[in-house]
Amino acid sequence: MSSSEETRPALRLERVRVTFHAGTPNERVALDDLSLDIAQEEFVVVIGSNGAGKSTMLNVISGALIPDGGRVELEGKDVTRLAVHRRAAYVGRVFQDPMLGTAPALSIEENLALAGRRGLRRGLRLALDASRRRHFAEILAPFGLGLDTRMRVLAGKLSGGQRQVLALLMASLRKPRLLLLDEHTAALDPGTADLVMRATRRIIEEDRLTALMITHNMQQAVDFGDRLLAMNAGRVRVDLGAAAKQGLSVDDLVQRFAGAADHHLLRA
Repeated sequence: MSSSEETRPALRLERVRVTFHAGTPNERVALDDLSLDIAQEEFVVVIGSNGAGKSTMLNVISGALIPDGGRVELEGKDVTRLAVHRRAAYVGRVFQDPMLGTAPALSIEENLALAGRRGLRRGLRLALDASRRRHFAEILAPFGLGLDTRMRVLAGKLSGGQRQVLALLMASLRKPRLLLLDEHTAALDPGTADLVMRATRRIIEEDRLTALMITHNMQQAVDFGDRLLAMNAGRVRVDLGAAAKQGLSVDDLVQRFAGAADHHLLRA
């Protein structure tokens, strides 16, 4: 990798704008000329109230929503108008609902085999030979959920936490350039959410992924990631780096977010 490739952001948003119901009494600006750079292998956590623009931002990055204006780059490549299925080779995403992201009628091993084809040409049969089964069992075993011994169980039979771990592995199997985590523990009980977050950290660190995670859980926001963003009214209002996050408490975070004026960016 050249020095220019090493310093090039994994993700760049340049003055991205999204307006819903434009020209009507219900017009709402969801992203207000949003600009943001995320470095290679950076784990960024995003917080903000409902309507702040968090999920809209992820939809723009994933290709589920084409912005009204601005530019989206992945590792220097302009993907602003690239369709979702064409970004699948670059972007992995895990959703809030454990029922999404996996195929319930397919087994654990079939889901992983399907994920292994993400971004490749369609019509190629899923190869599930002994070698691939061993590989899938090896990547499942460290999570301690017993999934490596239940490879032929249907995904629809799994618990919410087991299914989210499977969805995480599927989203990261081909080591995407960017992993998007869209409140992926919000529907889980606290114990299961903790399990999934530990799995999340493990996958991101071991695979050296660039990740962007939305959460409403303030404890997760201070405990995970090496950069923290707070959004409001379609823009980033607080941007805290790794040093500023060290020793940060939930109360500190709430005060910083509450003290950020709409027109001012707090960066540390």
